[in-house]
Amino acid sequence: MEKLILEGNLAEMKVTGLFGYPVEHSLSPAMHNNAFKELDLNYLYLPFAVKKENVEEAVNGIRGMNLRGVNVTIPHKQKVIPYLDELSEEAKLIGAVNTIENRDGKLIGYNTDGRGFIRSLREEGSLDPKSKKALLIGAGGAARAVAFQLALEGISELYISDLNFELAQNLAKDISNKLNIAKVESIDTIDLNQTVSKVDLLIDATPVGMYPKVDVKPVVSTGSLHKDLLVYDLVYNPLDTVLLKAAKRSGAKAVSGLGMLLYQGAIAFEIWTGKDAPIAVMREALEKGLKY
Repeated sequence: MEKLILEGNLAEMKVTGLFGYPVEHSLSPAMHNNAFKELDLNYLYLPFAVKKENVEEAVNGIRGMNLRGVNVTIPHKQKVIPYLDELSEEAKLIGAVNTIENRDGKLIGYNTDGRGFIRSLREEGSLDPKSKKALLIGAGGAARAVAFQLALEGISELYISDLNFELAQNLAKDISNKLNIAKVESIDTIDLNQTVSKVDLLIDATPVGMYPKVDVKPVVSTGSLHKDLLVYDLVYNPLDTVLLKAAKRSGAKAVSGLGMLLYQGAIAFEIWTGKDAPIAVMREALEKGLKY
């Protein structure tokens, strides 16, 4: 881990951080502290190991200690909500918060995961999801953020699959009940390969292929991938998963999850500081911290 050297007026320093458990291996402190340094901001980002029984006290501590804000990660993204004063539209829809802003004592919860995904999709994949068709594999927390954001961006057809079919069904129903998009449908895993042939975008929101189990085969058959497809794997360690390697061989465009991690952090940075995030510096910090 990089040695942290504090500079500037400590009494006036604005403190941000990460609430989660565990948090020891998070890449966020390096990403944010390098960004603060790049813009010469008197800010600091710290990891806070918050146990589940201490969530309320931790959230109240944001106000009590006058922290500028925090990111929230597993397993507290839902648990923090009752202790906040206000939620953004995305956070309300998704039912989870990954960023909290302390605005003069008012705690506002955001979910920047979905917006981070869309920003990465546009900037790294050169794809605007409006009126496109997408297949989302996985229906967990990250998938939920991605699914709702795609719906908000005007996706025309969204197919959701999960090994736990009930999870996929519930997510599809939730989107249909809350938002008006042309078509959202849960599909069984046996229909995955057939569905791939009719979509523009394939998103794998499962941990398959993540370090250290980098050789595990994807849920979808790599033979079903085609050149008109953009394949987005939310896994970022390794950067080149088995799925993304197969996508490149098929002529499809391939994007790793590092961009989503980067841009969700950049949006949080911009919420706290009011400054444009130094993307190149933040990306370099993330890449340097990867284990694989």
